[in-house]
Amino acid sequence: MTPSVDRPRIAAAVRELLAAIGEDPDRHELASTPARVADAYAEFFSGVGVDPSAHLADAVPVGDRPGELVLLRDIALRSVCEHHLLPFRGRAHIAYRPAERVVGLSAIPRVVETLASRPQVQERLGEQIAQVLEDGLDPAGVLVVLEASHGCVADRGVRQTDAVAVTIASRGTLAEPAARADIMALLGKRSDD
Repeated sequence: MTPSVDRPRIAAAVRELLAAIGEDPDRHELASTPARVADAYAEFFSGVGVDPSAHLADAVPVGDRPGELVLLRDIALRSVCEHHLLPFRGRAHIAYRPAERVVGLSAIPRVVETLASRPQVQERLGEQIAQVLEDGLDPAGVLVVLEASHGCVADRGVRQTDAVAVTIASRGTLAEPAARADIMALLGKRSDD
């Protein structure tokens, strides 16, 4: 069972936040803001309490021969940094080398979305994605590369609007430097190259 977000409680907190910054939460232009923020937070944090491995339940056997590398790149990524509750956005690139089972390609973005839809840090997010795929598919190897721009870096503090954080999580045979290098080379190529 997925826990539900307490929208009235979020709206009350947003009203208090508006008052705390010196605004009038009853001002006409702000009157609907607490409810809108509550709806947005319900969406942003929809992955809290959801088991991401459920998306891998329909994995199927590869057959007699282990599969070749599966690489899905440019998966849209949106999350909220748990340090400042500001968004971070980017792309996930995920590779795995099947051992006995494969999963439909749409399952992988669903795993990413479920794990990203909770308060996160990018470093842990990549590790969680890799672990869910390892536990759910038991592949020979997994590689997760995340590239993201962070609101806490771009919009406050150092204000580096062009900075992109890149993190890598790997397991099994894809943790080996040569295998990682081959995949990173594939990520650098675009289909129009």
